[in-house]
Amino acid sequence: MAHYVNNPDYKHGTPAVTGVLLTNLGTPDAPTPGALRRYLAEFLSDPRIVELPRLLWKVILYGVILNIRPKRSAAAYKKVWMDEGSPLLVYSRRQAVAIARRLSDETSGPIKVALGMRYGNPSIPAALEELRQANVSHLLVLPLYPQYSASTTASTFDAVSDVLRQWRWLPQLRMVMDYHQNAGWVDAVAQSIHDHWDAHGRGQKLMMSFHGLPKRFLLNGDPYHCQCHASARLIAEKLGLADDDWQLVFQSRFGREEWLKPYCDHTLIAWAQAGIEHIDMVCPGFSADCLETLEEIAMLNRDIFLEAGGKIYHYIPALNDRPDHIGALTNIIEDNLCGWQEQNPDGLAQRQEDARQRALAMGAPR
Repeated sequence: MAHYVNNPDYKHGTPAVTGVLLTNLGTPDAPTPGALRRYLAEFLSDPRIVELPRLLWKVILYGVILNIRPKRSAAAYKKVWMDEGSPLLVYSRRQAVAIARRLSDETSGPIKVALGMRYGNPSIPAALEELRQANVSHLLVLPLYPQYSASTTASTFDAVSDVLRQWRWLPQLRMVMDYHQNAGWVDAVAQSIHDHWDAHGRGQKLMMSFHGLPKRFLLNGDPYHCQCHASARLIAEKLGLADDDWQLVFQSRFGREEWLKPYCDHTLIAWAQAGIEHIDMVCPGFSADCLETLEEIAMLNRDIFLEAGGKIYHYIPALNDRPDHIGALTNIIEDNLCGWQEQNPDGLAQRQEDARQRALAMGAPR
């Protein structure tokens, strides 16, 4: 027999709430080997992340990777850890607070915003429980990945549906699958680059780095590669760049198989060896700064470029909680809430009271 999450404390006439679940990849609880082992075990056990036969992968994961990688990853996290915690979590919390504030100012009905990480804490189940306790009847899920991939957005859907399938009373559900061509988001990325140029000068070339994926994801129909190219093209057009002024690359490859190309580190070396001395680097696929931007891109790849002969390497931060980024995300949310937000709050309250009275007359508990 199925076991469902019940809500015995529900009272008829309780005002319904619209919920917004913001999600991102996740982060360990601390920059320690133990915390990294727990985090990596959850992350790398997701079949959306590693598409290998489960038994074979478990042998590799628990027999090799989790005995080696946690210590290395903990050392990397220590380089970027903030006083408030992991950068991704710090910026994601700031985004959630800022978006909730904007929504409360701009919408008529009650909206509850919660933050859940696909791996680690705060978890998606915990965030959904927070929304359930708030009596959410309409739920919008916004994964903070501008470009769709099965390894990110679809994995978020898996986690959300795993929780909702246990609820007795399901909310109406919508999910934003991507926003890689959203005009407000493109404008915010372009403006962040302009702001950097105004403050630090402009390099000879702009590199746009996106998180890599195995090439077979593309061959199997994942649209991520195409959406990254579309985003980069729109940003370059907004900046008025010529084709030779910029380059799209992919970072963070892992293992021996071929990943999406061109590779970030290989391109940096080629540029330096070709005599390009001053470059700017931006990562449009990341909504918030994290290990992959702050340690891999801003530190390790900077060293690669300088050691190959480059002179000046500037990393342009992710959008984080910039006001224009918060505005773009809020607009995306509002667009996807169309039809849900009550235009006549007084009328809604009366209908809820009428429904409550009818329920009580039929014997419903008070």
